[in-house]
Amino acid sequence: MYKHFLLAFFAFSVFSMQAQSGPKVENFILITLDGMRWQEVFGGVDSVLVNDKRFNQNDSAAVMIKYWAGTPQDRRQKLMPFLWSTVASEGRIYGNRLLGNKVDNANPYWFSYPGYSEILCGFVDTAINTNSYPPNPNVNVLEFIHSQKAFKGSVAAFGAWDAFDRILNEPRAGFPVVSGKDVCGGEYPTPREQLLNDMKRDAYSPFGDAEQLDVFTHYAALEYLRNKHPKVLYIAYGETDEWAHHSHYKDYLDAARQTDAWIGEIWRFIQADPQYRNKTALLITTDHGRGDLAKAEWTSHGAKISDSHEIWIAAIGPGLSKGGEMSNAVQLYQQQVAATVAEWLGLDFKAKHPVASGLWGTFRK
Repeated sequence: MYKHFLLAFFAFSVFSMQAQSGPKVENFILITLDGMRWQEVFGGVDSVLVNDKRFNQNDSAAVMIKYWAGTPQDRRQKLMPFLWSTVASEGRIYGNRLLGNKVDNANPYWFSYPGYSEILCGFVDTAINTNSYPPNPNVNVLEFIHSQKAFKGSVAAFGAWDAFDRILNEPRAGFPVVSGKDVCGGEYPTPREQLLNDMKRDAYSPFGDAEQLDVFTHYAALEYLRNKHPKVLYIAYGETDEWAHHSHYKDYLDAARQTDAWIGEIWRFIQADPQYRNKTALLITTDHGRGDLAKAEWTSHGAKISDSHEIWIAAIGPGLSKGGEMSNAVQLYQQQVAATVAEWLGLDFKAKHPVASGLWGTFRK
């Protein structure tokens, strides 16, 4: 009798500990949209920008037909329907500053390499102050996860920008980082990967050789997901930032709409695959914001653009309390993403550098 009591007590204690820590996912997909403004994420197309001849590509009427609606809620639904249907109904979206819900860069630079380093390493290294910075000396959360026995050989990253080889320090990290014009599939690509490699090699690159069009990044990552079934995958899309720097507001909106559709495709694959279904979390964010207080500054970002530190975070997956568009007054930071990825997988991200606290507790409230 006493033995039975001890067994029951032990089982209850284990259950209580599990309940307190919350359900853990087995797989994680992190996605970034380079330089995607919170203003469009939460409000859809900006009528001032679309009607400005400097930015409308002589096509404001067509853009208004495609993206305009009478309310911000309807406009954002037109622009990013997956985010504002599936994620909004089953997950959480942070960063609508009009509601006092704030997400910011913690780094003082507000451009890409420092932003991605902050996302992935969980802290601000002020020495990283240029996009040409050499391989990142700081351990990133993907590298940390890859070092865990349960995840060894099951982590990968795909990015449109070739700087991700340096940002993630691929030689040291030890997992595949396919960025820029890197080939897919290593020495033994599948026929689909070989086709992607041929297309990447021959395609026109409007942004130069350092950055490929997102279509190649997306389908390379999706092919890897289907064939290799990694437990952790990072996908970094880049066209939203590139078209903004080119002052092409129509292309910026179209890139956002297409990326949203691709994320929806990834989520549908996840929900249809036995390894991933109901065991996978998805977190979406950006590396930096863009100008808005001075409308013409929407094309730019950096420390001289006063509001380009303003970003957003969206998440969906098991254990997260549904909340949709978060309207509580809160201040979150980009550097909290790294620990969040680890926490959701049941890990505690440790490194020689400091690591900011994660958002798992916030996601559960």
